[in-house]
Amino acid sequence: MFNEPFPKNSDIDIVFSIGGDGTFLDAVSYVREKEIPIVGINSGRLGFLANISKKEIPSALKAINEKRFNLEERTLLEVNTDKKYFKEFNFALNEVTVLKRDSGSMITIKVYVNGEYLNTYWADGLILATPTGSTAYSLSLGGPIVIPGSSNFIITPIAPHNLTVRPIVLPDNYDITIKVSGRAENYLLSIDSQSVVVEKNTKICIKAASFKVKTVRIENNTFFNNIRDKLMWGFDKRN
Repeated sequence: MFNEPFPKNSDIDIVFSIGGDGTFLDAVSYVREKEIPIVGINSGRLGFLANISKKEIPSALKAINEKRFNLEERTLLEVNTDKKYFKEFNFALNEVTVLKRDSGSMITIKVYVNGEYLNTYWADGLILATPTGSTAYSLSLGGPIVIPGSSNFIITPIAPHNLTVRPIVLPDNYDITIKVSGRAENYLLSIDSQSVVVEKNTKICIKAASFKVKTVRIENNTFFNNIRDKLMWGFDKRN
């Protein structure tokens, strides 16, 4: 197990992530901008990133050895704040999330897109997801499924006060600025598996990272096959 990112002169050809999607997200922090492909092997039950099941391991290894696979590039989010809360790795493959912390009251989240005011969300929180993250937290809150490589971001509110506020899809070449206020003095800011406590009125700047992460897709194990399998589309429990 590595405790720090792979060195710049690493001769690693491929990285195997064995676990769930959380393990895969941790693997990204080791690979970073080095363009080393990641293979996700699922040792649990549900996984969109770790999409190779245990029974598929022998055939997947054979396919990788024979180079019968495709490489997919996944967009990451880069997060910047004045205090540099995420010093080691300020990038997210799935999503950036702001959440209320201690108070039962909602937080107020102002969002600006390329400097233009978009909306003020009175909610328990807000998610800014990549297409990769569209099948994660955002999906459970009614956000759309977005195909990897579609060059979009998804903004999804968490329990908004106004029921007319819905998820919105934006091009990923937009810069997003978020400011949070409310009765509480601080709130939670999360990027994938990392979470920190942030003071209210902190300006959060989010944009697409300058690099992408490469993932391995075995032949015939397509994105559409994966979501049909994981979400049991077309499955009739009566039969």
